[in-house]
Amino acid sequence: MKTIKAIVFDLGGVLVDLDIEDCKRAFKSMLGYDKIDEMIDPCHQKGIWGDLEEGTLPAEDFRDIVLKDSIPGSRPELVDEAMWHILVGIRPYKGQLLVKLAQKYDLYLLSNNNPICMPRSSKLFEEAGAPLDKVFKECFLSYEMKALKPSYTFYRSVVEKIGLPAEQMVFIDDSQKNVEGSIEAGLPAVYYEPGSDLSALLAEVLGDPDVKMEGVY
Repeated sequence: MKTIKAIVFDLGGVLVDLDIEDCKRAFKSMLGYDKIDEMIDPCHQKGIWGDLEEGTLPAEDFRDIVLKDSIPGSRPELVDEAMWHILVGIRPYKGQLLVKLAQKYDLYLLSNNNPICMPRSSKLFEEAGAPLDKVFKECFLSYEMKALKPSYTFYRSVVEKIGLPAEQMVFIDDSQKNVEGSIEAGLPAVYYEPGSDLSALLAEVLGDPDVKMEGVY
């Protein structure tokens, strides 16, 4: 039986709940920016948002581009605030779960993310009692790695940096496309249905019933 030593988590949709529609409403109501519909979806962002996540567009340039098509006089801070509406929060049990898992497994984060949302995400982990620097050995972020899931090179780089045999790792993501890309690149992966019991899934994947948490909902 294989022994998993490292768990690699996606961020949005797996650990942090997302609200795409609220984010769209925020861009439209706060900034009058209607182009948001063209670039945002639950897993794979497009246009300038995708460029921001891939690290090819600086945050300052992203804000400037959005403001050019926004209500005159809109401030850069409003762009950040509107973007943060995509981040709902971390369910309390998930924060507790991460702390529990970190005592027994090496935890990593692998996320298509951007320099505007990441600081807000970090605060959410702190509020959940699971600070990023306390529970994760390393965070692999798309805008820092200059690559996006499901890029083969992104996954291979993560596997090499972790340095364990592939069979001792598992990646958890809420996108089937990302899961398939990860498996093709040699990183075993499992699909997580957003809103479902993450602890139950991990108990099954890890073969570790102690991971299952009671009173999740």
